[in-house]
Amino acid sequence: MLKITTAETKLFSQYIKDISGIHLDESKKYLLETRLNAIAEEFRCSNYHELYNKSKSEPAKLIEKKIIDAISTNETLFFRDNSPFELLRHKILPELVDKRSQKNPRIKTPLRIWSAACSTGQEIYSVAIVMQELLGDLSRYSVKLLGTDISDAAIAQASAGRYNKFEIERGLAKDKLNRYFSPAGGSWKIKDEIRAMANFRKINLMQPFTGMGKFDIILCRNVAIYFTPEDRKKLFNKLAQNLEPDGYLIIGSTESLTGISPRFIPKRHMRSIFYELK
Repeated sequence: MLKITTAETKLFSQYIKDISGIHLDESKKYLLETRLNAIAEEFRCSNYHELYNKSKSEPAKLIEKKIIDAISTNETLFFRDNSPFELLRHKILPELVDKRSQKNPRIKTPLRIWSAACSTGQEIYSVAIVMQELLGDLSRYSVKLLGTDISDAAIAQASAGRYNKFEIERGLAKDKLNRYFSPAGGSWKIKDEIRAMANFRKINLMQPFTGMGKFDIILCRNVAIYFTPEDRKKLFNKLAQNLEPDGYLIIGSTESLTGISPRFIPKRHMRSIFYELK
């Protein structure tokens, strides 16, 4: 394995922060080495400084995309932590449907949900399954589910809706597997009626959210922990702009917005916490 120097660690830590927002300190030297080594070999770089120069100078940004794919954690599973999905099922979605259906009962009830760091799609598909089970006939609703991620590879898999045995067995109960997935050549593919509910788009959370519109629910779980405190403030202040005034924000179970964004107030339901705009 190609060894990374202290100077190269600093160089790549800043570069990765610039292109993705992910903050890696000098203690992540081994992580950089293990994640970037294959890319350095693929592009025949004799050291990581050469890889950096090639990535910076390449017009197509192919190397940059590969670096982002390698560094992005993409740690996810179906119904991860479960409590947010119980919160959606028993509190947030019933409230939201009630509010939106009263505004204009003659049109389809609009429901707009954004998974802001969707990884390979398990989170937004879990939301779709909850909606299907809770609401039944979705033809009465105008549903917009959006999953975004910075990784091209993650977005490609999410769009395909295809998962291997290991990915399927993490968090997905047998009854849901049989109901919402079909076997596909040694893997499993999400059924068309669930796949059709979601759209996917590549987005860097550190850049402007151009043309995103407003959402009733935003899930931004377990991604801000990789940002600096200053970048976390910027992120949640931007998310506030894209949340409906009476919308809901769900973050990771170990995360908190205390001291991060004064625009949100925490609310508790059972053992779960969610956020609303002030």
